[in-house]
Amino acid sequence: MTRRERSAPDPSEAPSRNRDVAGLGLVTKAFLALVVVLPNLVGAGVVLVLAAWVLPTETLDADPGALHRNLVVFGPYLAVAVVVGAVWGHQRMRVPALPAGAGDTDRERVFRRLRRVVLRGPLRLALVQTVLWAIAAVLFVLLNVSSSWRLGFQVGATVVLGGVVVVSITYRLVEVVLRPVVRRVLAVRPPAGNVLPGVLMRTVGGWLFGTAAPLAGVLLAAGAAIAFGGYSVERLAVVVLVLGAVALVFGGAVITLTAMSTAAPVLAVRRALRRVESGDYDVDVPVFDTTELGLLQAGFNTMVDGLRERERVRDLFGRQVGEDVARNAMENELELGGEVREVAVLFVDLVGSTTLAATRPPTEVVELLNEFFAVVIDVVEHHGGWINKFEGDAALAVFGVPTGLRDAAGSALAAGRVLAGRLRNEVFDASGQEVRAGIGISAGEAVAGNIGDRRRYEYTVIGDPVNEAARLCDVAKEIEGGVAASGAALSRASADEAERWTTTGSRQLRGRTAETEVAVPHVNDFGRLDDHIRSHEPEALR
Repeated sequence: MTRRERSAPDPSEAPSRNRDVAGLGLVTKAFLALVVVLPNLVGAGVVLVLAAWVLPTETLDADPGALHRNLVVFGPYLAVAVVVGAVWGHQRMRVPALPAGAGDTDRERVFRRLRRVVLRGPLRLALVQTVLWAIAAVLFVLLNVSSSWRLGFQVGATVVLGGVVVVSITYRLVEVVLRPVVRRVLAVRPPAGNVLPGVLMRTVGGWLFGTAAPLAGVLLAAGAAIAFGGYSVERLAVVVLVLGAVALVFGGAVITLTAMSTAAPVLAVRRALRRVESGDYDVDVPVFDTTELGLLQAGFNTMVDGLRERERVRDLFGRQVGEDVARNAMENELELGGEVREVAVLFVDLVGSTTLAATRPPTEVVELLNEFFAVVIDVVEHHGGWINKFEGDAALAVFGVPTGLRDAAGSALAAGRVLAGRLRNEVFDASGQEVRAGIGISAGEAVAGNIGDRRRYEYTVIGDPVNEAARLCDVAKEIEGGVAASGAALSRASADEAERWTTTGSRQLRGRTAETEVAVPHVNDFGRLDDHIRSHEPEALR
């Protein structure tokens, strides 16, 4: 059920739902103030040093009061800009508190505001800084152009280039600080498109603001030396060295932050992909990027959801028909019909189940059947077989298809011996009485394949070994030990397994024209679970 379909919110979900629309925390606000104010203060100081003492000073020497005039304006404007920027930035990033007892409409309104603020936060704060740096550029150009147009241009260009670099640095830092909140917001509503400039613009912007802008200062200094002269070799060297160092430091910071913001989502997807490759589908990538990389993160989560659902269906399918059959069905095209294969069949049926169902509550009967079938499945799968079907209180197990076994008959015989011993020792009814079962085993050629129609079919085995095993199950109910195998199964089994059995003669089974040689295990050969462990290894592994 979706949020919109709920008529009334669940009180137990209120804390988490309120957290979805909670505004920026105090710690986040403090870090935002730090990553915005500190780079701007450092950038303003660097611009001051460059404009006053590094770049050509002849224009300042021509007007002795120019330096003093700029310093007098610089300090107050910096203080005012910090205060105005803090107040304006806080206003741009403010999210109204959720009213007490707010309904879904108010919650949606506040969430939309939070989403806009968080996803566009770097752009909003960059706009505030850009306006303040632009005002500074205009102010200092007007302050100096009356004295010398060259001085006004020099100071203005320095302020503009410094502002471009500083704003680009703070933009990336704000992205990093807001990443946990972006993750929380996008977890509620994943991105449907680009909110901020995409990866291409991010990369181009990193080069433009981190490399081109600092180098533009070097080019302007060189151009001024060519156009106006007045540079000594030593002076030009100092200017180039200082501007180069500034370009390396600040440009490197911009490029590094840009690379980190691009790499972080990719690395998160790559880490999650490793877990998926290892078979762990219980993984989600936190979506914290607002470019195409965020869409990649959200798309990865959608893909994993599909894989998780596919694995769940495959698991349910495997539980229904057996893992080998399920794998074979998923890897191959559907073909009705079958092929003649050498198989072994084990049929097991409870003794007295009709009386049990008539005298015991249905729930008790179901519990007993579940215990019974749990042991049957465990033993059969351990010996390389699979349960073809449950038939009320009976089960049909097949060995040798769809995955071939080196010794299918030996595996079935070993499974029969172990199953008889475990049922006798582990399965009891509610009164504590031992539950008896008959186990019939046969082997031979049978048709294995998909039987039915394309609309509904099942993988099964049809042939004489199936019928013979079912009839031997009836015989087994009448003899001590409860296990009977055919001479055909014994003749096909390995010598080691065949030695554990003895023939008791032949008899004509119900519905069959020829007599069947019957064999039973030796008294001391109702084996343990680890008996005949080599016989059930797939042929493909040898």
